[in-house]
Amino acid sequence: MTTRRTDLVGHLRRARRTTRTAVLAAVLAATGLAIPPSAVQPTDVSLVKIRHAQGVATGGDDVVWILAVGSDARPGQEMTRARGDALQMVGINTRTGSATAIGVPRDSWVVIPGHGREKINSALYVAGPRGMAGAMSDLVGIEPDYVVVTRFPFFEDMVDDIGGITVSNPRRFSDPYLKKEGFAKGRIHLDGYNAMAFSRIRKGLAGGDFDRSANQQRTLRGIHARIRSQADEPGFIERGVMTVLAHTDTNASPAELFEIAQAVAQVDPRRITTCVIGGRIGFVGAASVVFPDVAQARRLGREARQDAALRHC
Repeated sequence: MTTRRTDLVGHLRRARRTTRTAVLAAVLAATGLAIPPSAVQPTDVSLVKIRHAQGVATGGDDVVWILAVGSDARPGQEMTRARGDALQMVGINTRTGSATAIGVPRDSWVVIPGHGREKINSALYVAGPRGMAGAMSDLVGIEPDYVVVTRFPFFEDMVDDIGGITVSNPRRFSDPYLKKEGFAKGRIHLDGYNAMAFSRIRKGLAGGDFDRSANQQRTLRGIHARIRSQADEPGFIERGVMTVLAHTDTNASPAELFEIAQAVAQVDPRRITTCVIGGRIGFVGAASVVFPDVAQARRLGREARQDAALRHC
């Protein structure tokens, strides 16, 4: 009897969620027509739907893969033709509520399809979001469904808008330019600027680029926890989607943006796994690079492809 009751409750919750998604997605799709074009609003986010993607089937069996990239574009530079600073391959299984993030050090020496070998952060500069998707697919063996590129100032504003985030920092570190006073060890609260600095600092970390990628994943966990804590508040997700949409250049529909936001909010924090691709530091000519552990990267891709859950690094 208890099992049947639990199954019924779960079914009713899914039905209500599906109905809400359908209705609000339709509203967003309609109101999206009234949003000012990117020529009026600043374009701070680029969401590229890769050709094979069929949208986010919330409650379905497929894992949705989103490649998140922080653009190092300076003011006046084209955001999607700058170097990528933060690279995280995020998979979400909308059926199980599990998710994973596979971090890639930005100096990883990889194949950029059509452009030979280069640092992976150059893929955005030389080939745009689709080139970055191709480089990640070649390394991990997973082609993302979507590539989202953001400017760091917009990222800071987004963190501030949700009230800041809390992260668990394993060690104290600092940076003379971004955070002179440093970040304390333990659970710390970060506003937008500090979330950006926490994610970007490398030189003050013992593991350099590898530790920076791990900190980016801690930041993603903090953002997810904050979103999940407010997801059931009336209008929270809808307002967030409309705000992002007003600043976004995308080939995806407003309904898809809402579905992505819903998928993120439904992830169970206990079922989030993270891993940073390892490797060794070396040189190509005079340039310091990371030679990634390709075997590990492919194994992580195989493990996560079915359920978006990594068993181990």
